Amino acid sequence: MSTPTIRAGAVLAAAGLTLLTATPALAAGPVLASGPVLASGPVLASGPVLASGPVLAAAPVQAGVPVLAAAPVQAGVPVLAAAPTPSPGATPVTRAGTSFLTAVGVAAGQPARLGAATGDYLYWSFPAAAGDRHQISASVSFPKSRSGASTWTVEVFDGLRRRQSCTAGAQTPTVDATAGTVSLGCTLRQVRSWAEPWSADPLPGTYYVRLSAADLPEVDLGLPVEVELLVSADGSESRDDGELKAPLVPNTNAGTVLDAEPTAQAVEEDDDGYFGWLPTLPKLGSRWIWTAVGGVLAAVAGVVGFALTRRPRRP
Repeated sequence: MSTPTIRAGAVLAAAGLTLLTATPALAAGPVLASGPVLASGPVLASGPVLASGPVLAAAPVQAGVPVLAAAPVQAGVPVLAAAPTPSPGATPVTRAGTSFLTAVGVAAGQPARLGAATGDYLYWSFPAAAGDRHQISASVSFPKSRSGASTWTVEVFDGLRRRQSCTAGAQTPTVDATAGTVSLGCTLRQVRSWAEPWSADPLPGTYYVRLSAADLPEVDLGLPVEVELLVSADGSESRDDGELKAPLVPNTNAGTVLDAEPTAQAVEEDDDGYFGWLPTLPKLGSRWIWTAVGGVLAAVAGVVGFALTRRPRRP
């Protein structure tokens, strides 16, 4: 194709054909191709981008869902995915906590919208299960003008108050005084089912999100702002640790299956005759022999020593 590919629905390439465009490929639906997708401009689609070959673009590849391709995705800038959207019918949260102890709980897909003041520390908490990848997106709107630039930050902590690193997203953006809003984001690492004690890998449990202003002019403290936050969870991808299909060490000593209940053998009683009342003595062995010999030698040594050290009696 030598002209821009613009469709109201899906962009389809027949089997064995290649989707070629020297200009951006725009589609309101999915982009489906059985061969490679090549474009010198961006590939924009509100649906998935599916290709059996590589997806090559000199500009960003944006899609409403993840990009699926049989070959690597190569773009002039990193592949961008659409921001998370709230779950249908989710009740918005209209408040936030001021510390870890008063953090307001939110669920995945449940939006949080509230009014706050510049300089406040806002806390939320959300549960995380093994295999989930969480994406936190937040936006702060400034209804009034400000005197200078400001820096905002979104941080995530686990249940032990350990700060978790973000793999993607604008975690600490800076906006000038004329900006009306600032967007923040943080994509966490995949939650693992276990980890070494010395590592800081994310584990299942409760996580905390803190939104605050890291740097701003002092005169701007207390100005009203509108805050929106959304936490999304994706557990469709495979886990980092994989899944154990069979035990690593087979049970080689499984035993036998008993069809009937075993019967106990009768205990034979020993008849010692006249000496049955004596306590049972252990069998004599080398230990008993050496113990007896050692006792005799100790007695002899004691007598000889006493004889040598005794004072002679006067007549």
